[in-house]
Amino acid sequence: MMKRESTRADEVRVRSTTMIPFNPIGRIRQDEKPKLFTAFDGVVDKKEHLAVTFGEPSLNEPVLVRLHSECLTGDIFGSFLCDCQAQLHESISTLERLGGVLLYLRQEGRGIGLYNKLEAYALQQNEGLDTFAANQRIGFPQDAREYDVAAGMLKAMGILRILLLSNNPDKAAQLTAHGIDVVQRISTKTHINKFNKKYLFTKYLSGHKLVGLAENT
Repeated sequence: MMKRESTRADEVRVRSTTMIPFNPIGRIRQDEKPKLFTAFDGVVDKKEHLAVTFGEPSLNEPVLVRLHSECLTGDIFGSFLCDCQAQLHESISTLERLGGVLLYLRQEGRGIGLYNKLEAYALQQNEGLDTFAANQRIGFPQDAREYDVAAGMLKAMGILRILLLSNNPDKAAQLTAHGIDVVQRISTKTHINKFNKKYLFTKYLSGHKLVGLAENT
């Protein structure tokens, strides 16, 4: 049998783990069961990505996994220009109910960084560009995110078969290319408002599987 060539995903290893009680979606409760937070070394992009484990998922079965790219404006400040916070909160609720793993990936602005994302927002508002065209105008790909690091994080945790909680088929394709068996992709809800409608429709045209979007546009 031909030996598989080593990739960047194979260099990731667990650095540390710690249990943290947390209250991510504003519930006034202090009886939450602590979640296992995992940090990593050997990450090629040198960013501080995290895994949060909900419950005790069995490695003998496909593990429910959400890959969530950091969005400061949405996740923390609740921006209506995207659906990031709503997707994050929905995913956390699902993982709390069913168990699984959240990978929180430091890939702000589809991988272009916070300041560049804000510059792209200005182009969208001032010139009417969509999110992908604005990224390209300032010299970046439509989507600069790569998921080899995410695959490496999963491998370092011993997770090789997953149920992927995502509307983005590219995540599934990239994970598969890096040795993760994506048994099924499960869509999240479509979180639409009057400010993010154009953004979501652009994502839909790019191939994201946004359930019910056509009925709401």
